Amino acid sequence: MSLLSRLRPALVAAPLLLAAACGSTGTPSSASGTDAKPAEKTAAAVEVGGTKINTSPQQNRIQAEKVDAIAAQVPEAIRSKGELSVGFSGEGAPPLAFLADDDRTIIGVETDLAHIVADTLGLKVKEEITSWENLFLAVKSGKYDVAFNNVTVTEERKDIYDFATYRVDQLAWQTAKNSPITQIKQPSDIAGKRVAVGSGTNQEKILVDWDAQNQKAGLKPAQIQNYQKYVDALLALKSGRVEAYFGPNPSLAYQDAVGGDTKIVGTVSGAGPDLQGLIAAMTKKDNGLVKPLNAAINELIKNGKYGEVLKRWNLTNEAIPESQINPPGLPRQTAK
Repeated sequence: MSLLSRLRPALVAAPLLLAAACGSTGTPSSASGTDAKPAEKTAAAVEVGGTKINTSPQQNRIQAEKVDAIAAQVPEAIRSKGELSVGFSGEGAPPLAFLADDDRTIIGVETDLAHIVADTLGLKVKEEITSWENLFLAVKSGKYDVAFNNVTVTEERKDIYDFATYRVDQLAWQTAKNSPITQIKQPSDIAGKRVAVGSGTNQEKILVDWDAQNQKAGLKPAQIQNYQKYVDALLALKSGRVEAYFGPNPSLAYQDAVGGDTKIVGTVSGAGPDLQGLIAAMTKKDNGLVKPLNAAINELIKNGKYGEVLKRWNLTNEAIPESQINPPGLPRQTAK
């Protein structure tokens, strides 16, 4: 039974035991399955925003053609292997990267984009599934060539990694459907509230900054609760232990559409108020891979394959007009 299968029926059947699969910006802290398994889901697709999304292991992915001029830019050590080792978080975050109905095949917009980029480079994808924390370590060590996992560009990360952007980074505030909270747009909106966030994520940094601004202004501090798994945060949200959750917009919008008992009450850029956050393919700094990754993404934007993938996962509104290498990222939190 898939992660989505285990969670979606619980949303309907047990008001105090509600869970789903979402992730963070690389954010994402992501979710994994629960031990308690509700009734089986027989459908191999769910409908989100009027778009039916295939959740079976038979994905029939969109494919792209090899572009020789771009493939020739791939470092010889990778090109000679004929494969691109791509890291994904295995903790589950529809529609980003999550397990299909067979509980083994990883699917989502991140995997689809990785595959068409590899197609363009003339390589096969070697899927590597690990935890969010280990993803960074594996790319840093060179164990994985690249990560496609909703990773936000930050100035601190640019010290260690190179980035080729492929989506905008939007974060969202989520509450229970019946919550009296109608809007969270600015720091003062969370003053004194019990709020949840994924630990070690960019949204946690933004939330801590918001809280610091509130306290400096003499407002009540927020009661921040950290979670490694979105499923646990959502249980806390549904049971009233927290009043709002702060996480990646794609995952929360997906959950709202599938579960029907949560709502988004505000969105912000993943890079804060003064900069549009960007999601990017992350590779080890100066390993020679970022330029062909960037060229491949731009070729896919040009030939329309990129747009086809985003449309398939109902994320057209997160498209970028052009991939950039190491653009300005989320500002540093501490002095270098």
